[in-house]
Amino acid sequence: MIRVAINGYGTIGKRVADAVAAQPDMKVVGVSKTRPSHEAYVAKQRGYPLYIADLAKKGDFERAGIPVAGDVEDMLKAADIVVDATPGGVGKKNRALYEKHGVKAIWQGGEDHEVAGFSFNSDCNFPDAVNRSFTRVVSCNTTGLCRIIKAMDREFGVKNVRAVMVRRGGDPGDIKRGPIDAVVLNPVTIPSHHGPDVQTVLPHVNIVTLAMIVPVTMMHMHVVQMDLEKTPTREQVIQIIERHPRMGLVRKSTGITSTAELKEYAMDLGRARSDLWENGIFEESVSVIGNELYLFQAIHQEADVVVENIDAIRAMTGTVTDAAKSIEMTNKALGFTPI
Repeated sequence: MIRVAINGYGTIGKRVADAVAAQPDMKVVGVSKTRPSHEAYVAKQRGYPLYIADLAKKGDFERAGIPVAGDVEDMLKAADIVVDATPGGVGKKNRALYEKHGVKAIWQGGEDHEVAGFSFNSDCNFPDAVNRSFTRVVSCNTTGLCRIIKAMDREFGVKNVRAVMVRRGGDPGDIKRGPIDAVVLNPVTIPSHHGPDVQTVLPHVNIVTLAMIVPVTMMHMHVVQMDLEKTPTREQVIQIIERHPRMGLVRKSTGITSTAELKEYAMDLGRARSDLWENGIFEESVSVIGNELYLFQAIHQEADVVVENIDAIRAMTGTVTDAAKSIEMTNKALGFTPI
């Protein structure tokens, strides 16, 4: 049984904790919060031992009816591996703490590649993560791009990728972020950071990305164009998407043409938190013109990296060394079949 600590019980951390708890070969030994919150109450309800960074705040938690098991260092002593889901830029400060306690660590895409020296995607480089001490799971957008690029590269060879990221302004529960009435170029310069981030996983891929932020909260939308070495048929591309364990086809027959409808669909399917762990690729958008492939894909920013963290845990602890086996185990434990 792999003993997993989650440092940071927020948007990603709480989802990783539940995913870990669902796995037959893993156990949540603790989660951490910096202050009492509704998420701390949920952790208590779930039965996750709660640890805090500053024991001087223990009284605040106890007055709120939330028991504290100890500090973060106590949590690390009980763990084989820690998933760092603290806010971007904070996680890198924790590396020395993880090294001190000899615990393996996984960071999220909000940190730079250099925090671990290795960036992970289940499809692309699972074997290279086996028995590593430190790994960074790439961001939600990079995860979605890596999945579709790797799938097409494996079958047809990818010469060039051009992608536009239409990004959500903030998560649904984030009341402090915007924009409210604007389309914000983020960044104005080209390329955006997403292309170089893809290259930390797929260094041979020639990719240029552009990004903007729009006033929505549900999901990101990607406009993807690839130049391929071999000429595929549209039917071949769709078959690859249909067979992929982490890509789903948003079929024309559903009538879904937006991220809002797609999230509603996930909720109606009974998905936990209406999460989509897979790329949502719109069937009608898949187009092949000569050697060029075009498509739209929706990426749920709160969820798609969660399953990647679970696979990274298995690889780093050496309990599973085959990517396909881990992906199957993760998906099955979550009751997850792509849309």
